[in-house]
Formats: sequence, structure tokens, C-alpha cells
Amino acid sequence: MPDPQRPRASLRTAVVWDVLKDALERRVKATGQDSLDVLDTGGGSGNFAVPVARLGHRVTVVDPSPNALFALERRAAEAGVAERVSGVQGDISGLFDVVAREGYDAVLCHGVLEYVDDPAEGVRNAVQALRPDGALSLLAAGLGGAVLARALAGHFTEARQALGDPDGRWGEGDPVPRRFTADQLTALVTGAGVEVGAVHGVRVFADLVPGVLVDTAPGAVEALLQLEAAAAELPAFHSVATQLHVLGERSA
Repeated sequence: MPDPQRPRASLRTAVVWDVLKDALERRVKATGQDSLDVLDTGGGSGNFAVPVARLGHRVTVVDPSPNALFALERRAAEAGVAERVSGVQGDISGLFDVVAREGYDAVLCHGVLEYVDDPAEGVRNAVQALRPDGALSLLAAGLGGAVLARALAGHFTEARQALGDPDGRWGEGDPVPRRFTADQLTALVTGAGVEVGAVHGVRVFADLVPGVLVDTAPGAVEALLQLEAAAAELPAFHSVATQLHVLGERSA
């Protein structure tokens, strides 16, 4: 998880974590509360939930996998935040079978929309779980990043396939069921009654740079983190990002 200590693994999530942390701080000031109620849909083993709990917030993770929820419980205990993290088995399609509507100050929907049958329904459910003025953090696979990655690997036919496929898939062996453009994600968010505050490209460079270079060059990890942060908000790089992050606020 993208801890403030920022190990190499945080190259994949540092931009999202920094944006999310700032958004939670703003919600704390806006509500006047010391801690928030946060829902993490599809939160798995707690990559984001546990660090959010370390900030002092109460986090509910909804995930369909019992194994992931078991790992979440263990990770939360090891981090000393077990009392602030709870796991519930379920998914975003049946979200209100397991959590309350308008019960949360912030909702995380990370890596979920790629796999649901109806992305629009998934976003609507995430938004309906928010209290008025609550914050939505949405992270999904980007189309352009997949096209670029296949092309750079020499798989030009697959790159062309992904570019023209309605779901952004490069072939039968593609493990990701669906990818999005920034325009598609923002349309889903605004259609659900959320005002988009920012869009970020995530893993613009991290997945393309050879790992040996990052591991061996002095200062390479921090320099790459700074480059990712600098490019994340620039629309020109959204079209080549591996993932896209949308931060929004539910209309009161």
C-alpha cells in the first residue's frame, strides 16, 4: 500500500494515495469531525483501508472474497487498527444488502468497475452510499495505457484490437474485462450526481520503465514518483495512463 514511507511498491499507488489523503483531510475540516466513516468497495486485503484507518478513520471494506477479508483482518491487526477496520462479504451490485445508504463521508471504488456487469449501476451505488457532500474516489483501468503497453511489447495486432474494442480488450487472453477513457469515467460519475473535482493519470510511466533501472539507479524511485505526480494532472497524459483516478463530491 502507498504508505507515506513510499517503498518501491508505492510507485503504483502513490498518486492515488496522496490525492485521497488530501481529500480526507478536507472532509475532516468540512465536517468538523476528528474521524470519518469511509467505505472501501472491493477493498480486498486492505491496501487502502488499513492506511486510511491509520489516519484515524473508521473503514468498512466490502469484498466478495472471504480469503481477502481474512487477510484484511490480519493486516489490520498487525497495523494496530483492528478496532477501526471491519470487513463485510458482498459486492457493489448488492451493496445495500450489507451497508446503509448515505452512511459514509467517503467511498472508495478502486478496481471494481472493470469487473461488474453494469458500471453505471456500480457508480450509482457507490454515490448513494455517500452522505451529502461526501467524497468519491474512483480508480479504474485506462484504455490508452493498455494499448501503449501492448504496442511497446511488439503486440501490434493486440494493441489495435484494444483500441477498437468497445470494452478496450486486446484479445481472448486479456485478464481485464473492461477499460475506460477519462471521458467515459467522468460521464459515469457526473451521471450519478457527483461533481468531478479532479482526474489523474496513474502509472503513466511506472509500468513502462524497466524494473532493473528503478532498482539499481540511485534515487530513481523518488525521481520516478515525482515524475508520476507531475504528469498525473496533465490531461495529455491521461490517454496513456495504465489507470485513471477520478475524485468527486456528491451534490448536497
